[in-house]
Amino acid sequence: MATSIDKTKKINDTQLKKTQFDIETLLTAGVISDELNYERGMIADRQLRLLAKEDANYKAKRKALRSLIEKYERKHWSDEQALDESKLVTSGNAVKHAEVERVFIQKRKEEIRKKLKSLQLTQNDLGILLGHKSKTHLSELMNGLATFTLRDLVIIHRLLDIPLNKLIPVSLSHADQTRINANVIQLKKSNLKLKKQGLVRI
Repeated sequence: MATSIDKTKKINDTQLKKTQFDIETLLTAGVISDELNYERGMIADRQLRLLAKEDANYKAKRKALRSLIEKYERKHWSDEQALDESKLVTSGNAVKHAEVERVFIQKRKEEIRKKLKSLQLTQNDLGILLGHKSKTHLSELMNGLATFTLRDLVIIHRLLDIPLNKLIPVSLSHADQTRINANVIQLKKSNLKLKKQGLVRI
């Protein structure tokens, strides 16, 4: 029987997947829903192309992702007359947000690997510590193709002594910023505001 802690963890992990890219979630949905996930998918496609050179199992996953990308492009970008300023701005902001995420994930991977090396541990050792038996899944986590759970990140934080702000991304979408700022105004708290660092307009 699931405890309240287990239920809370499941909710938190689900929320993480909603705000971060997870290729299995995308492929299961069978559709790219918006510009941000399109740009995330484009970055994932480049990652899969590199990973497929070492592991042929990634080829099928990349083929499925390419199919979703092409469908999205045909639906949203094939008609030049339908492209207006608003769509271009949204696209530009999505590119920026996805790039912020990509850079964060790359730096996180480098930080984790540096700590592992200093402790004479391998990436496979990390998988054992986290309870992940699949080398493929751990590789996807490290490369941002799948989402670390909060439990994973807390374990990494405590075992490898990596600050949480280097493990958990703090950028917010424009939708989140707008909602939070509107709520701040509603509360009439002039001393309360979002910090600008890490925020990206989407």
